[in-house]
Amino acid sequence: MFRLALLLFVIIGASVAGILIVAALVAGFDTQTPIVIAAAIGFAAAIPISYVVAGKLS
Repeated sequence: MFRLALLLFVIIGASVAGILIVAALVAGFDTQTPIVIAAAIGFAAAIPISYVVAGKLS
C-alpha cells in the first residue's frame, strides 16, 4: 500500500499545491513568500490524503 500511496502522492501533491497556490493568488497574496507557503502546505496536506486514498483503493 505504501508504493500506491507514493504514486498517488505525486499526483495529489501537485493538485493540492496548485489549488492552494491559485487560492492564494485569488486572495491577493502575489508575493513569493505566501505562494511558497501555500505550496508547502499543499504538499504536506497531500501526505495523509494520499494515504487515505490508497487505503480506499486497496
